[in-house]
Amino acid sequence: MAEKDNKKTAEQQPTAEEQVAAKKTTNAQSKDKKKSATSQVDELKAEIKDLKQQLADKDDKYLRAEAEIQNMTTRFKKERAQILKYDGQDLAKAVLPVLDNLKRALTIEVTDENGKQLKKGIQMVHDHLTSALIDHGITEIEADGRPFDPTLHQAVQTVPAQDGQKPDTVVQVLQAGYQLKDRVLRPAMVVVAQ
Repeated sequence: MAEKDNKKTAEQQPTAEEQVAAKKTTNAQSKDKKKSATSQVDELKAEIKDLKQQLADKDDKYLRAEAEIQNMTTRFKKERAQILKYDGQDLAKAVLPVLDNLKRALTIEVTDENGKQLKKGIQMVHDHLTSALIDHGITEIEADGRPFDPTLHQAVQTVPAQDGQKPDTVVQVLQAGYQLKDRVLRPAMVVVAQ
């Protein structure tokens, strides 16, 4: 029986070759595990790098979108301020011919009492209209005796300079010009000395 136990023990104990083979297998398995772990680490590093790049891209897109929204808001505010600043421009342009006609009516000489009363009424309408325009930032462009400015004046005729007149000076206003704040509604039609 002791022989059987020795045989069993001998059979149970691996041979040197089996031990070397087992060691190689264990080494190969541990190398595979290390390679597997290294490849997993590399994959995780690549994934982290990719996620960081995606985050940077999202941040960039977010910042660009925020800047665009700020630009749009600023542009909207400027446009709105511009609209409010020049509000009533079309109405003012439509009223200017009425003012011109009132001025023409005031240049007519009248002798009878009815004519004087009518002229006084026209003068009152003219004054109220002028006052209303001034209250809304619409002013007459000063032209007579001023240097000619093509941004404010429209020369329709030139005349030779007379004594005391400087060249390129407005000598006569044929039709008054008007501006709304800093924008010209209608340039003054003028005669310029050359």
